[in-house]
Amino acid sequence: MYAHRFSDTDAARKHAVWTELSRWLQRYVPLDAAVLDLACDRGAFINQIRAAEHWAVDVRDVRQYLDPMVRFVQSDGLSLRESMPRHSMDVVFVSNYLEHLPSAAVVIEQLKVLFDVLKPGGRLIVLQPNIRLVGGAYWDFLDHRTPLTDRSVEEAGQTAGFVTEELITRFIPYTTKSRFPQNPWVVRAYLKLRPLWPVFGQQSLYVARKPASAG
Repeated sequence: MYAHRFSDTDAARKHAVWTELSRWLQRYVPLDAAVLDLACDRGAFINQIRAAEHWAVDVRDVRQYLDPMVRFVQSDGLSLRESMPRHSMDVVFVSNYLEHLPSAAVVIEQLKVLFDVLKPGGRLIVLQPNIRLVGGAYWDFLDHRTPLTDRSVEEAGQTAGFVTEELITRFIPYTTKSRFPQNPWVVRAYLKLRPLWPVFGQQSLYVARKPASAG
């Protein structure tokens, strides 16, 4: 399915977009952090973010696409307690993944797993299509199973123990296959021009912390 959905040409365009997105998201990632990219796909984020340690997890073996600095773990997200050390990551990044889980209860359980993987005081970053903004196009992807909005993702995070740091309801367009600009300088300009976000943004950004007092 994924080979059909995203060609090598699509991957190259996606990489160009993520060069700028990663630069923008760097504000949430300290340079001395250990960072985990869950459902990393071809590593568009983890290959480009600056950090002390780079970790990537995917259910498929995608090592051929990852930079040599990235430590790859082949696993599904719900099994991370067994495949990753607890309290080992400073930042966990999740993009366009939670909607693939089979139910709201599993979304909460996944976030609880990530809560355990993070160090006390660690940060969770979730980039998520928002069904309230996307509408019926949310279901154009056959493997989208759970409808989520910015508010429901935040509620799931709070249920898992996270404290909201920032919630941007309208951030970027739905997909790199949409009208989202592919030229890096246009993407850079879009990210700087925040008044454009309410016009084009259909994905939400949720940033939260694991309390420093949490074990």
